[in-house]
Amino acid sequence: MNLTAGWSDRWTATWCSGRTSVTCTVRNLGEVEVVQIRPVRRFTWRTGQWHRPGLEYLISTNRHHGFESYEEELLLLISDFAGDLAEALAQPFRLRFLTADGTVEHTPDFLLLTGSGPWLVDVRPAGRIRPEDEVKFAASAEAALAVGWNYSVVTGWCRHAVRIVDALSAGRRELTDQLGLQEQLLRVAASGPIAFGELVEQCSYPAIARAHALHLLWHRRLGVDMSQPLSDESPVRLAADNSTRGGEG
Repeated sequence: MNLTAGWSDRWTATWCSGRTSVTCTVRNLGEVEVVQIRPVRRFTWRTGQWHRPGLEYLISTNRHHGFESYEEELLLLISDFAGDLAEALAQPFRLRFLTADGTVEHTPDFLLLTGSGPWLVDVRPAGRIRPEDEVKFAASAEAALAVGWNYSVVTGWCRHAVRIVDALSAGRRELTDQLGLQEQLLRVAASGPIAFGELVEQCSYPAIARAHALHLLWHRRLGVDMSQPLSDESPVRLAADNSTRGGEG
């Protein structure tokens, strides 16, 4: 990459605001009102394509977001579970940068706006990263650093962690609790770590309490060790910050 003096004035970023394409230097990228931007590339669906695009609903934003592959869908799901996501912008801008071989373009996969600051993210399975991809990712990292953003390349996930988050996501939407099971679960968990199976068995309706326990785990009112697969033996405890997430009442 060409990172000689003044490089951030020579590199550019192009984004879409409504139906208009706008270009600025990387140095000024941090001044863009990113919440107003739209994907710079359209999502496509067609017979025979290798990737699997679609829409993922996020509790954090209360709407659907586009993704272009299963790996990108997992990123959205796990970002939603992480708890401090405010916005997820797909294909936020097209980066045009300079290398020793000339001009190269790259469109990062997502810009995630979180409580810990913006995260620019590329998603690519580890076995499919080519040398030219490494250059594009390095350029994205430099652009993010120039405007004070974080940057990551997601190359994969721990398999059992994905399974846990996927299982918890079944209970992420608001649940009516006419039987008061959530209060029962929280009261039992407050006495200290307890196995998941034992926790629900101590409620008045264990079968229904399971659904509410998953709901509380997703919303971080209960906590569980995710270093091991989720089972009836998994220790569950009251979350350190037992507050409501996602605007839930």
